[in-house]
Amino acid sequence: MGSVLARLSPPKFQPARDIQDLSGKVVLVTGGNAGIGYETVKQLLLKNAKVYLAARSPGKAHDAIKRLERETTRTAIFLQLDLADLPAVRKAAEAFLAQESKLDILINNAGVMAAPPEQLTAQNYDLQFGTNVVGHFFFTELLIPALTKSHEETKVPARVVNVSSMGHRLAPGDGIEPATFKGGPERDAWFKKKGNLLGRWLLYGQSKLGNVLVSNYLAKTYSGVLVSCALHPGFISTDLTQHGSLLERLTGRLGYPAPLGAYTQLWAAAVATPTEITGEWVMPYGKVQPSWLDKRGRSVALEEKLITYLQEQVANF
Repeated sequence: MGSVLARLSPPKFQPARDIQDLSGKVVLVTGGNAGIGYETVKQLLLKNAKVYLAARSPGKAHDAIKRLERETTRTAIFLQLDLADLPAVRKAAEAFLAQESKLDILINNAGVMAAPPEQLTAQNYDLQFGTNVVGHFFFTELLIPALTKSHEETKVPARVVNVSSMGHRLAPGDGIEPATFKGGPERDAWFKKKGNLLGRWLLYGQSKLGNVLVSNYLAKTYSGVLVSCALHPGFISTDLTQHGSLLERLTGRLGYPAPLGAYTQLWAAAVATPTEITGEWVMPYGKVQPSWLDKRGRSVALEEKLITYLQEQVANF
């Protein structure tokens, strides 16, 4: 269905036409081996950017890179990154910094959706919160020197594009439930009260709201050095629903094709002006629409609460 609708009413933004040549630009895309991330890497390679494809699985990443070579005649660079393990996140950042002094564009694309409650990260975080929020926060902070170097060399702010979702509206309560962050009795009791299915989606919403709050923090804290925005890629058919029920997986397949899911983050990364996107909420396909953002996504108190927690969590890694 999504493919049919896309043909009947194609987006006005077209990467091949609207993105200028990116020669000399260094770009890093997390989760670049599949789905929206893969399509993002593909379009950036076609525009001559030097692209690092960050992914957890070397096998899947190398398969993706070979396919990209066939489709673009250009080669992405593999960066092993496991966002669910903080020492591995540091190792990935250090590996990148050993190869590059600057980073012009960071696209925090990787994500986990509706993971079963028993799935936790190496440091015992809820898999969705640990991967989508903690891992990306730590990775971005570690790459600030390279983002800063880009600004120093080009006199243009570097860009951090954070892939969130309209699912951020599913976040429970005030948006942040600390009892759910890590595995243990409190989290078990919370899931028992909410139920497995509802609980998984509430925690997905929490992680996507977390992406928004972190994006806002980056925009304010590093103003002038970089621009940061959060976005909703659209209702896209990808493997993100792999953890869901049969009905959830089937429903997910009704979405728009993966290439369209890359359009909004490509627009934010390579077409939009810095002033129009920094600290903003972006919708398909490249439209700044703050009215679509849940009011909790603008809460300074909630942002400070989350950032304080995240800084404490990564301090010893």
